[in-house]
Amino acid sequence: MISTRLEFVRPSELWEHEEVDPGRLQETLRIIKEEGVLKRSLAVDSRTLVVLDGVHRLNVLRRLRCMRVPVCLFDYMSEEIVVRVADRKKMISKEDVIDAALSGRKFPPRTTWHMVRTDDGVLKHISCMEKEIRSPLITLSAEGAIQPEREMT
Repeated sequence: MISTRLEFVRPSELWEHEEVDPGRLQETLRIIKEEGVLKRSLAVDSRTLVVLDGVHRLNVLRRLRCMRVPVCLFDYMSEEIVVRVADRKKMISKEDVIDAALSGRKFPPRTTWHMVRTDDGVLKHISCMEKEIRSPLITLSAEGAIQPEREMT
């Protein structure tokens, strides 16, 4: 079984391997602002801090000027984590994902899906391992209050 741990990190410490979809970003922003909470952590590689799942949530938290992001840290190189690719003709390795993030040459939105092999051998999306936290936005902000958001383009 794959192990994880929950931590809070600064948004600036996290690396994205995929670009955001503007429409999905707006919808995620609307939902998080309306609910006033972040419901679950982001899935992140423990060694490099590359976001495996949750890039839209991360970008919403950045726009809301949150100072802390709850992340569920994974050993990405574990054999229990598998990368699936939207274009079945292409192969993308875990090393490709890390390189895309750290080099800034991001993949298009929804290029990869990170899957976790459960104890019974079934592959499930990594989001099934993210921690449900229901963290109020005010607890993630700098001084206990969310600053006015920047204009999203």
